[in-house]
Amino acid sequence: MPGEILSATRPRHSGQSVSLSGRDGAELDHVEIVARAIETRGAVDSIAAPERVPRFPVAMVGSWPRPPEVLAALGERRALRLTRPAFERVANEAIRELIFLQERVGVDIVTDGELRRDDFVSFIADKVGGIQVMTPRMSEGINHPSCVGRLERREALAVEELRFVRTCTRRPVKVALPGPYLLTRSMFVPGLSRGVYDTDEELAADIVQLLRDELRDLAREGAGFVQFDEPGLAELVFAQGRKLTFTHAASLIRPDPGEELEFAASLLNRVVDGVAGVRTGVHVCRGNWSKNESVLLSGTYRPLAAYLERVRVHQLVLEYATHRAGDLVTFSGKELGLGVVNPRADRIEAPAEIRRAVEHALRMYPPGSLFLNPDCGFSAFAERPLIAQHRAVAKLQAIVEAARQLRARVMPIRTHLLSGAG
Repeated sequence: MPGEILSATRPRHSGQSVSLSGRDGAELDHVEIVARAIETRGAVDSIAAPERVPRFPVAMVGSWPRPPEVLAALGERRALRLTRPAFERVANEAIRELIFLQERVGVDIVTDGELRRDDFVSFIADKVGGIQVMTPRMSEGINHPSCVGRLERREALAVEELRFVRTCTRRPVKVALPGPYLLTRSMFVPGLSRGVYDTDEELAADIVQLLRDELRDLAREGAGFVQFDEPGLAELVFAQGRKLTFTHAASLIRPDPGEELEFAASLLNRVVDGVAGVRTGVHVCRGNWSKNESVLLSGTYRPLAAYLERVRVHQLVLEYATHRAGDLVTFSGKELGLGVVNPRADRIEAPAEIRRAVEHALRMYPPGSLFLNPDCGFSAFAERPLIAQHRAVAKLQAIVEAARQLRARVMPIRTHLLSGAG
């Protein structure tokens, strides 16, 4: 069962676990945690045996607030005033610090925070030929990778990033990628794409192949988890006549949401089918660009249930820490990446509050199928972080403490290897 056996081969920092309290018992802030992590880190093996993760693994969804030096380097890189090697040196140091921070906090499945990316989707324009970045007027300022030529994979989307992270940690590494439906709807611009691709389905076929090649390469490189982001699915059922943030040409969307969801399901299944050795998931949220909950989409996952049941991924990474998500939905045969903290809210959720949310989920899911994570990334857009880093750290600490309490209460406690189930 996917919920029982998880695996991956990965390297890890060899230092011992260190408490997050200072000598006076006070909690350490972000700077202190990073400083102690760097001070106590040990040598890293190039290849190491899989590290087990406990029940109720704590995972990041993906992004993290970019440190000032990374933001500055991103800007200089976009302005062509900074070479790629110089940018990579800045990013690498920030990612090392973030990995050590996650280890100190107690995160079981780590990410690189997407620190190298401007956002969660348009970054592919740097890796794939035939793409130009545009910002449609109705897109909340979100950049779209728009198709202006035949797609050509000039380099891997995230393989080099994964290789670097695996030199910093033995913990399972999650890699987030834009999903095939998101890319198809973001990239197909009738006035630009036609002539190269006559239809969105034709473009989608090349996107599927692009992501399938990437998934295979990530599996070979030892990724523990590959997550496909599909926020556009929520718009299909929750937007109710509102503007579509993730779609260039709304006129191309099928009038029947069910037909459009079937199209989306078929694309993702074509990406993942037959690729073994890595855990796969899909992340669906209702928007992560504003602290104002009233402007974001609302609605239960029930209208998406038929699609989510049919996608052949191991895990559904869903937001449930906001009232906008409605009631918990059961998906048989799937793991649930349960969102337990709101990455947009300044309020720090209490561990007891998180524990109660998980205990409620345990009425519907076996313990081995529950992973704990924020509702979404902490900074999907590099220049628009929604909370400060120290608050993001505190939220992760709260999840880790809730998981510790749950492991003491829910017996028997097992450990898992993180990898893809065949």
